[in-house]
Amino acid sequence: MSCRSTLIPALMACAALPAGLSAQEREGEIPGVALTLLYENLYIPPLAILPFRATGDSPETGALVHGIVARDLDYSDRFRIIDSLPALWNDQQGVQYGFWDQYGVDWLVIGTLERVAGARFLSVELHDIVTATMRARGRFPLPAPGDPAFRMAVHQASDEIVMWATGERGIAATQIAFRMPALGDPGSEEIYVVDSDGANRRRLTWDADLAITPAWSPDGSQLAYTSYKSGVPKIYEIELATGNERMIGPGGSGQQYSPAYHPLGGEISFTLTDRGSQRVVSYNIRDACCLRQIVGGRSQNGQPAYSHDGRTMAFVSGRLGSATPQIYVIPSDGGTPELLSPYRFGQGGWFADPDWSPVANQVAFAGGIADRRTPGRYHIFIADLDEGDNRLIQLTREGNNEDPSWAPDGRHLVFKGERRNGLGIFIVDAATGRQRVLVPNVDAEDTDWSPWLGGAGTTTQPPGNPPRGGR
Repeated sequence: MSCRSTLIPALMACAALPAGLSAQEREGEIPGVALTLLYENLYIPPLAILPFRATGDSPETGALVHGIVARDLDYSDRFRIIDSLPALWNDQQGVQYGFWDQYGVDWLVIGTLERVAGARFLSVELHDIVTATMRARGRFPLPAPGDPAFRMAVHQASDEIVMWATGERGIAATQIAFRMPALGDPGSEEIYVVDSDGANRRRLTWDADLAITPAWSPDGSQLAYTSYKSGVPKIYEIELATGNERMIGPGGSGQQYSPAYHPLGGEISFTLTDRGSQRVVSYNIRDACCLRQIVGGRSQNGQPAYSHDGRTMAFVSGRLGSATPQIYVIPSDGGTPELLSPYRFGQGGWFADPDWSPVANQVAFAGGIADRRTPGRYHIFIADLDEGDNRLIQLTREGNNEDPSWAPDGRHLVFKGERRNGLGIFIVDAATGRQRVLVPNVDAEDTDWSPWLGGAGTTTQPPGNPPRGGR
């Protein structure tokens, strides 16, 4: 939830610049924060993709599938895609490992689109040029190009190629949820989803009011969100396959915001505002019972985010002053909160939007220290709790950046951003620093990245041939 939000004023107030800051602090810099990446000196292996053949299918469909796979592998940030293939290559002579090695290629992808008894399949081979072996092959069923499931099926094949090469599944077969002003419906904001490559954007809610803070269920089959359609903000859950919806929060007069699923499912935590207090609570949605307080007190608390194992939680609190919200961590069954964000007495600052990596003990969040020349300019940070020395990594350097959410690979993050040429949704690779625009020219907020969606085809991988990262 961005600093511009007025939903929880006491917690979300933007920081004013305290008197007496140094020149460094006036520029919004935070001592002890490194402008760096998660990994240094990372080798990015070159990968070539031959044009896909079409056997019993149209060349246009083959080119369409090839284009999707090529973009997916590029967006994985695991490879350096060779855009221009050597003029002398000949696919009629099999894989010429020595030829491709001369051109510095590490990986070669060969694909064929087949039609068998009316069914469409994508057959893919991944060749390891360095060791002169076929790494793996797979066969993936594909719906017709006009089928809504077509693109996701191709994305799933792309993610298997990443798995063959690296041992870690890609992120193509995922989606990002967000909220933005409804198209053609002035005055309302609704929940939308979009594929990880920026295609296939669609509207999920039609509340004709304010629908905010979407959160994916652990299996990706549902989305929880807060809606004002009943007059009081309550939490609802949408089943993605059917569009069916139900209220999943407890009853009563309290206002409910920012739902977060427990990684094991069956439970959510959320912000509950009731009788002047703002607490973090959990609720058993499987049995529709057992409201339990995790963080309470006189201060404003909210925006819970579970760790990947569900044992710990990050949240935002105004206990150090309502104008300087900070990030804390606490055991998910309650306990003593510990400060995570880089608070220094008298410095001010604003930190919010925590999201816990799905694979590591790392928390991403947004914030910064206000500056007279650029008030309200914030960036994306990562705190590694296993380091134990309070060091932070700053991923963004320009514009205004908020609402970070991890991809299921624990390497990429999506966030809302503002640049000189406008607003949009962006993705950053924390390993290389590469950024791309996911959805341009939208005033979006509350971005949330799904888990991996869908199954896979039939894969054959030679035994004793483990994935490798490069030369």
